[in-house]
Amino acid sequence: MAGGRGVPRPLSAGSVPPVPYPERMRPLPADEQDEQTHELLGAVRIAGAPGAPTANIFATLVRHPGLFRRWLPFGGKLLAGKLPARDRELLILRTGWLCRAEYEWGQHKIIARAVEITEAEIERVKAGPDAEGWDPFEAALLRAAGELHHEAVIGDATWETLASRYDERQLIEVPMVVGHYHMVAFALNSLGVQLEPGVTGFDR
Repeated sequence: MAGGRGVPRPLSAGSVPPVPYPERMRPLPADEQDEQTHELLGAVRIAGAPGAPTANIFATLVRHPGLFRRWLPFGGKLLAGKLPARDRELLILRTGWLCRAEYEWGQHKIIARAVEITEAEIERVKAGPDAEGWDPFEAALLRAAGELHHEAVIGDATWETLASRYDERQLIEVPMVVGHYHMVAFALNSLGVQLEPGVTGFDR
């Protein structure tokens, strides 16, 4: 595509995506935020403290306040849903890697560390489910994220493994989490949301 980004090629295991994407829509500056915006951002400010900075994802998406108001509780529910936190973050990290979403990857590395996913495991997510070191269930989680990304369905063998441990609500959440973080990745990449200072993305 002349003069712009074409369709990116699929990633090979461990290869580094050609990002960051250029900023197309900047976070809404504090001096342009009205009363409604302050209300919407109040619950998601870093550390929850008045006057604390707002993560760039929120300060950008709040430019569409009606959508932001409906989206935030849904995303929050998935982050506090029925999946174990470790499992959820493995799904999100794999999705962020496959979608070349450096902002998503960088923010969820922080969350992954907080739920005791090690640096070595975070790095191993890039290599996918067949990398040495995953137990069979964790491999199935990563495989589910890949199958949903490439085929839009979880395969029978992967589903059987997940169903051996998860109940119905957890099984519903797996494609919902992966699907939601695809949507978020599409927005982050297309709007060009940039990482905050001190937040690291893909290692290069």
